[in-house]
This record gives sequence, C-alpha cells and structure tokens, in this order.
Amino acid sequence: MVPVTHNLLSGSAVTHVEEVAARAGRTVAWPDWVHGDVLRAYTRIGISQPWEHQANAATMAHDGLHVVLATGTGSGKSLGYQLPALSRLRSDERATALYLSPTKALAADQLRAVAGLDLPGVRPAAYDGDTPRAEREWIRQHSRFVLTNPDMLHHAMLPGHTKWAAFLRRLAYVVVDECHAYRGVFGSHVAHVLRRLRRAAARYGASPTFVLASATSGDPADAAARLTGLDVHAVVDDASPRGAVTFALWEPPLSDDVPPVRSSALAETADLLAAFVRDDTRTLAFVRSRKAAELIASFARGRLDSMLPGLGRRVAAYRGGYLREDRRALEQALLSGELLGLASTNALELGVDLVGLDAVVMCGYPGTRASMWQQAGRAGRAGGDALVVLVARDDPLDMYVVHHPAALFGRPVEAAVLDPSNPYVLGPQLCCAAFEGPLTSSDLSLFGKGAVEAASALAASGALRKRPTGYYWTQRGTPDVDLRGTGGAPVSVVESATGKLLGTVDAGSAHAMLHPGAVHLHQGASFVVDELDLADAVALVHAADPTYSTHPRDITDVSVVSVRSYVDAGPIGLFLGDVDVTNQVVSFQRRRISTGEVIDTTPLDLPPRELRTVAVWYTISPRELSRAGVAPADIPGALHAAEHAAIGLLPLIATCDRWDIGGLSTANHPDTEAPTVFVYDGHPGGAGFAERAYAAAATWLTATRDAINACTCESGCPSCIQSPKCGNNNSPLDKPAAVTVLNAVLSHLPA
Repeated sequence: MVPVTHNLLSGSAVTHVEEVAARAGRTVAWPDWVHGDVLRAYTRIGISQPWEHQANAATMAHDGLHVVLATGTGSGKSLGYQLPALSRLRSDERATALYLSPTKALAADQLRAVAGLDLPGVRPAAYDGDTPRAEREWIRQHSRFVLTNPDMLHHAMLPGHTKWAAFLRRLAYVVVDECHAYRGVFGSHVAHVLRRLRRAAARYGASPTFVLASATSGDPADAAARLTGLDVHAVVDDASPRGAVTFALWEPPLSDDVPPVRSSALAETADLLAAFVRDDTRTLAFVRSRKAAELIASFARGRLDSMLPGLGRRVAAYRGGYLREDRRALEQALLSGELLGLASTNALELGVDLVGLDAVVMCGYPGTRASMWQQAGRAGRAGGDALVVLVARDDPLDMYVVHHPAALFGRPVEAAVLDPSNPYVLGPQLCCAAFEGPLTSSDLSLFGKGAVEAASALAASGALRKRPTGYYWTQRGTPDVDLRGTGGAPVSVVESATGKLLGTVDAGSAHAMLHPGAVHLHQGASFVVDELDLADAVALVHAADPTYSTHPRDITDVSVVSVRSYVDAGPIGLFLGDVDVTNQVVSFQRRRISTGEVIDTTPLDLPPRELRTVAVWYTISPRELSRAGVAPADIPGALHAAEHAAIGLLPLIATCDRWDIGGLSTANHPDTEAPTVFVYDGHPGGAGFAERAYAAAATWLTATRDAINACTCESGCPSCIQSPKCGNNNSPLDKPAAVTVLNAVLSHLPA
C-alpha cells in the first residue's frame, strides 16, 4: 500500500494531509467475576487479556451500573458488554439478555461472534424481519441472547409482550450498540421504545442493566441518559492499540474548459477505489446515497475491466433495500476476500467487523465528525497502518472542510441531537404504550417532559380513554407509528416484465427517487420507472441502459405558525418557531452521465406533502439592505444564495445531513413582512437541528459567509451557493450580494 499512498499524496488534488500517530494498547487482568467458561472461550479465540476500557465498562455493568462505552472504531467495545452479559447467562441459567443494533448487518455480525464462543445454554438468535416465522416461536421459548433492532422491538416484541413474558421476566441486560446512531427523529422514537421496554420488563418484575456502546462522541453520558431515561456512567479512555493513520483531504480538480467544470466526487471516488483494488488494497468507499453506491461500484468495475478483464468482479455495491440473501452474500464475499472493494452506504459504517481493510475512501463529508471518524476507523482495524481519503463533493460544506482542516482535526466530536419531548414523537409513542397496557401516572413520569399534557390531549381527541386505572387505547389494532420518520410503508420496486421484487425505497424518498421516468439503479443494473402507485406503495420498472441520470426538482412554501424565541438586533431579527411547510416534486431533469449536460426537463404530477416542523429564520429590513448596497432587484438572488450556503454549512453546527433540512428565501414574506431566509427541519415536529442553528447562529452564519468568500468561482457554483436539490434550478443567485447580506446580518447579531 505504501507506493499507492506516496503516489496519492503527491497529487495536486490533496489539500491537506493529517498524520495520526500510532498508539500502544493497555491491557489488564481479567476481572475475577468473569465466569470460567466465558474466560476460556475468549482465550480459545486468541484474547489473552482485555483492554483496560473493556474491563472497566464490563465491571461497572456487572456491578449493576448503567454504562456507556464510548471509544474509537475497532476498540473492541463488544467485549465490554459481552463479558457481563454472558457471564450472567452462564452463572444464572434462567437469565436472558437483549441486544439492539440499528442495522441487520451489525446484528448478524454480532450473532456470528457470540455463537462462535460456543457457550453452553446461551442459544443466541437473531429476531428481525428476515427471521422465518417458523423459527420465531422457538426463539421466544428457548433463546437466552436475542439480537434484534429497535424496529422489531417496536413493531413485534413490545406489542406482543405477553408472548415474551418468560424472556422479559428474566431479563438481566439490555445492550444498545452503536447508540450514537440514534439521533434526530429516529433517536427520539427509540428513546421512547427503550422506555416502553423498561416498562414492560418492570411489569414482569425485571429491572435490567443497560450497557450502551458508542463511537467517540460529545458528552456520551448525557446522550445515553436522554436515550434511556436513566443515570448512565461513561467510559471514554480508549486503551486499545491503533496503527498510524494517514488522512488526506481531496479536492476534485477543475477542468481546463471555459468556464471550468469540477470533476465529480463520484468519478474521483470510483477512480480511487479502482486504483486501490488494482494494487490489491482492500478498500471500503463510503457514499451518501443508495444511488451513489451503485454508480461508484459500476464506474469502478468498468475501469478495472478495462485494465484486466474480469477484475471488476472484485468490486460491488452494498446498501439498504437489498433482499436478505443478497446482503448476506455480499458480507460473506467481503469477509472471505473474494471482494477487494466495496462501495457502501452507512449500512456498513456501524460496527460490522471487517478485518484487514487497508483504506477507506469517503465520497463527501459524512456530515458529522463522529461519522467521519467512525468511517475512517474501518481501515486498519487489526492494528495496522491505514489510509483514509475524504473526497469533497461540489457543495459548500465539503469545500469548506477540505480548505479548513481545523474544522475536522483536533476537535471533539458532536453531541447527538434528539428530543424525546417532540409532540409528534411523544404522542404516538404514548399510544403504543397504552396499547401494551393502561398508562398510569407513574408510567407517564417514565416518558418525561410533556407526557401528562400529551396524554390529556390524546384523551380529548379520542385516541385514548381516561379511566381511574389509567389511559386506555381506544382503537382496534396497534397504532401505526414509523420510527424512522420515512412517511409510511416502504415502496416496493418491482420489475414489470417478470414481477420480480428488486428491493424497496422508503416512502419519504419515493417521490424524488421513484417518480415516473426516474433512473433506478440496483446492483449495477439500470432500470427506468414506468409507474409509481402511491396508494399500493409499488413502483413498476423496466430494465434499460440510459446514457443519462435523472434529478428531481421541487417547490416549497413556508408559513409561520408561532414564534418560540427571538433576538431583536435592530434591523435584523433572528427567530425560532413552528412553521407549516408544503413541498411538491414538480419536475425532473435528465442529464448526460458523461458531461452533466441537461438534456431536458419533464413536468410531474405528484401530490404535495405537508409538514408541521421547527425552523430558524432571520429577517433583514429593506432599509438595511439598501444601506449595505444591495439593490432591490438583487435581493432575491442574494437571499437565495445565502439560504443555499447556510443549509450546506448547518451540518458543521448540528448533527444533521443537508437532506435532513430544507429552506426558503423570499424578498418579502407575508408572515414577517420583510426579506426573510428560513431553514427548517425536514421531520414532523422538528428534530433539534433548527434549535441548534438558532443557538449557534453567529458561528453558523460566519462559516457560511467564509465558505462563499473562499470559493474561487466568479458568480457561484455547487461548491458555494448552488444546491443539488433546488426547485428553482439555482436561479436567481447572487454570490457577491449574498456575502453583503451575511456581513450585514453578522454585524448586528450578538456573537
């Protein structure tokens, strides 16, 4: 790998190289409470002593303390929860343990690890959507170490808790793996699912110890406490060894065309992936979307086959939406070495134990430093040296971080953002809890702030009925609550000619990804959507090999419902409040894959979608704009450009993705009666992102202005003020006037 590294770092595309020094490990003796069978099992697989942080966390959990182990990727966090749980299961032959992970791939990986210890009587088993129904009864009756995910706990185990009574009655440990993944609306839902689990266990007389595992994160004890509703102790001193890491920041080059065109991050990532595989370097390329994973794998295969026919077979894509057998085959091929390169969404970010990876390529900044280091940690996991390359996409945030490495390195990672008191989360979760058993006043205290008021409102609406013994669910069937906020059941993608189910797309993305005429990629093959049936949640497609890609366009309207907080800064107003957002996908563009040239724009007839959420917005008086030199005709373009850049830079402040948020700018909004820029959370009730932006507005808008200023383009480009999801085709935009507007805003806002 060294020659590849040297060639790579000598290129002009590299803007910065960060060298992370190797670190020696610190081991300690096995705690004396570890069961002999468990100790012998670990010794048999080559673990002679635990790392210090593993032993510390395990001992806290053994002593009955709720604990979160927040250390780096590859630091062996699994031993920290396996030791106390498995020792308890061996010393108490009736005890049970429940393991929760955010992905099926991680649960399958942990199942292999626990089953490989071959401990008598533990009988580990995965209980998820892929588990055959014939096996589910056996698992409920006989497995003592059940591995599942929050979705299955929410949809199946808790509503059917009477079938799990024996398991819950003896529940000793609950393991919440990769708990940093539970943020935003999803995290807020999971927080209540865990409270429902605690309530169900208590109903049967159990009070399990919670053990959480997290990537390095800001204030993990507080985040774990908000997630579980318990007092949680944190272990953060990582005692595992680490090889040296060379971390390169990569800016795709500009062409010699007039005007110059920047090479796409997809193409650069595919080139790097192909080069590494050619040189026998085991590489994982992380991408932001399912479509990008398919494209990069396809491009890399093509490049490799042009070098040596057949070499492209050693590269594949891995993403959500694949069928179970396809996922398992890919995981096995990567573990066995049959595959050398994989283009993956973050389905493989979370903990799956891939040994011997040499390099990681990130196609775009993942949005948070926590995710960046989690992905980077997948290389060199066995303690060897590693190479990591972050390839900047053509957007403001990516271009900012590759030219401001101090924003990435030497800084603490972000704290997880979640809000269990969100009424759009709390209300539905209380309905779920009431279905599982009457909600008493002591139950409501378990669900925290706002629960009493929410239960009263649900009773007033007829969803619950209040009786002296508590609140009761009044409807037939279970409440229909989607943990991941995707807007309903996933849409099935079906090949018209054969009726074959290719996979699924979440409902929230279906309008943009599966509209009629959209190009859909699946395992390297291209399909074009013929029909999207929203009522039946089915998209019909046919196989094709188009020379173009498709890009949806939408329109948005925002109306202010209420103001929660505001800053009066003279001619500038800064607000946080509730808004109604109406969004509609109205058309799509076809662009040539080879050049990005727009071929045509086709109108669509899809229904609008409405959202009550939380927004941050600022207003600026026309007089202040005039004083700053922004002419009335330039105001729409100035605000529009500032809005785009602000959305692109918000992930620097809040733990969100730019696709989690939206925005609107207008020269005269009817509710504010002034020029206004809105940025809103893209989830019902909000996800905490707007609140974080409001609290750090000066820092956020300063970074926005600096990113626009630093871009060398003349009038705006995707690296600064153009947005990949703009419904107005990025028009009008005024780069110099956007800087003027932001300067005016910042001159009045308190620091």
